[in-house]
Amino acid sequence: MSTAILTGIGKDKLTFSYATSGSHGNSLLLLHGLASNQRIWELIAPQLSKHNKLVTIDQRGHGKSDKPDVGYDFKTIAKDAIDIIKQLDLQNPIILGHSWGGNVAVEIASHYPEHIKGICLVDGGLIEISKIPNNTLAKSLIDMAPPVWDGVQKNDIVCRLNSRDWGEQDETSQNANLTDIALSNFIISESGEVKSRLSRNNHIQIIKELWGHKPSQLFDKIKCPTLILNARNNNSESHPHHAVRMALISEALTKISKSKSIWLENSIHDVPLQKPELITTILNRHIQKGFFENH
Repeated sequence: MSTAILTGIGKDKLTFSYATSGSHGNSLLLLHGLASNQRIWELIAPQLSKHNKLVTIDQRGHGKSDKPDVGYDFKTIAKDAIDIIKQLDLQNPIILGHSWGGNVAVEIASHYPEHIKGICLVDGGLIEISKIPNNTLAKSLIDMAPPVWDGVQKNDIVCRLNSRDWGEQDETSQNANLTDIALSNFIISESGEVKSRLSRNNHIQIIKELWGHKPSQLFDKIKCPTLILNARNNNSESHPHHAVRMALISEALTKISKSKSIWLENSIHDVPLQKPELITTILNRHIQKGFFENH
């Protein structure tokens, strides 16, 4: 993928890092999750770009894009994406959103239907933490707070990443340097000390915005085709949020006129890195069969 920068985006005139691949077919805009960056799509892009035009971006505060102290509400983040779509002259792209990026995709679909063709939610988009029983904003700010990286060295992070259980990986994932991709979420000093590219303050702002974001109240406003890809493994049903998740999936399928849910079996949350072949196969099949055509 060729990487470049966009300048002067939105009223804040921000600079965004983005990458493109492919040159024909449907346009796809890929949105990463919280504290991630556009490299989460690195293993998916080669196959998906054979028949589509792909654009990945580092969202506000993330990766190599600008990091202002404000603008982390969903309205502003969604507007960033729309401004990028306009500047790159993307014609009705399909929005692919992972995790928090899926919630951004839901926000876009419910408020800017004229600019997109459809959305695909990859283990995200249905995050509604205020629905979790006995949850509070104060509790969420503790449970979802990012690690404190002060004094942590690159070698420490590499050891953690190398020992991570990625579950059942496909061949593309097995052959990739996942540690290198994960390290791209950090700035590494000459002395080897790491710092998250998403600042702690901005991370906390996004958690607060997630508390107030209610996808369930937006479903009936979504008129474009919506493909929901849910990661699932042996531990899913024992997760304390499982019942909320199932209820939101059911509500989405009821309220979104053209929607479909597919379970990604034996998958972890970072499924774009674990099973890129599976996501690519499913998405290409639905594009080719016209799932996203009835807008």
